[in-house]
Amino acid sequence: MSIILIFTGLLLSFLILGVPVAFSIAATSIVSLIIKLGLPNLSFGMIAQMLIYGINNFPLLAVPLFLLAGTIMNSGGISRRIFDFAQRIVGSSRGGLAHVNIIASLIFSGMSGAAAADVAGLGPIELKAMKDAGYDDDFSCAVTGASSTIGPIIPPSVPMVLYGVLASVSVSKLFIGGIIPGLLLAVTLMVLSAVISAIKGYPRGEAWNAMKILSSLKGAFFALLTPLIIIGGIWTGVFTPTEAAAVTVVYSVLLGLFYQESSWQELFENLKHAAVTASAIMFILAAATIYNAALARTQMPEMVIRAVSAVSENPFVVLIILQFVLFIAGCFMSTAETITLFTPLFIPMLEQFGIDPLHFGVVMVLNLMLGQLTPPFGIVLFVLSRVGNLDMARLVKACLPFYIPILVVLIALILFPPLVTYLPNLVFGNW
Repeated sequence: MSIILIFTGLLLSFLILGVPVAFSIAATSIVSLIIKLGLPNLSFGMIAQMLIYGINNFPLLAVPLFLLAGTIMNSGGISRRIFDFAQRIVGSSRGGLAHVNIIASLIFSGMSGAAAADVAGLGPIELKAMKDAGYDDDFSCAVTGASSTIGPIIPPSVPMVLYGVLASVSVSKLFIGGIIPGLLLAVTLMVLSAVISAIKGYPRGEAWNAMKILSSLKGAFFALLTPLIIIGGIWTGVFTPTEAAAVTVVYSVLLGLFYQESSWQELFENLKHAAVTASAIMFILAAATIYNAALARTQMPEMVIRAVSAVSENPFVVLIILQFVLFIAGCFMSTAETITLFTPLFIPMLEQFGIDPLHFGVVMVLNLMLGQLTPPFGIVLFVLSRVGNLDMARLVKACLPFYIPILVVLIALILFPPLVTYLPNLVFGNW
């Protein structure tokens, strides 16, 4: 137990001092290994090799590729075309632009795989349209932030790639397992938006017009094919998630050139942005390799299992405890950092208590999406505050009602695991 206290205390001290998470994880792990093995028995050459080989993993190539694809689509006019199409489909109902916001996020989620990319790409378009139509800024920003949480649930999903690699769970199964939860989240958000719109008397959009729908469909048709290509290709086994990411990048470049709304200079800037973002994530994953070694040597997972077993051995209760821990952590760390830190620690526990790691992974990602909307470090809040020009306190207050549908879906997934596991088992069987 003393090694757990030393490890936890040292890690928290580094984080409080503002040391980057990757350095904090690596330094804490190395100190723990020195305490356990002794300095003469610790090979720093081996640690260097761990850093290199920890990210020498084919599925991890999907992370920078999906990030790049999302960045290209943000600058290639694709976001606007998706929004225009969604507006023609569902914009005629009361509070229609709120529904448009959610549907557009649902479609865009099938391309970017990241909540922040959704807010940065669709956010300015959605907020301007809602403001021009007479919606107040608080509601507009809240529904934009809440709808962005669909991004990492609907495939593709960068957090699911990270979890799949660390937990040795099929990324393809995780992607397919996120379809039903993502659709449920969209529906519950639309129900809440409809209620709020009716109470506040928000306006209706233009009435259905078949010619305008066909015109917007024509403009967005090739963009709308993107999620079908990704999901369909993985579903049918034509390509793996990593290959799907590569196909998405090529397709997004071709779309930008086809729509004549992207230049080679913009492509170069997109490459730089995606490289910087991906480098930070990959460095955290490299540090996680040392962290895994420290966990194995110090037997911390076994100690945690014994501590949890003292509370309850009921799988449902254990799942609730783990999700509560993840929610607290997600309020203070990014999704990538939380997944990297807790997945290696929790996986042995899932095996001990008979919890399906596929089910746990999807529930975990949805839980962490709530953290992205929660202060003090919710990244979606920071991006949205800048895009929507709204102060943080006012934005958090506006987002509070939208925690309800996310929590409802989260509880439903915990209570009914087949909502996650049915489709993957149907498509892939038991492989």
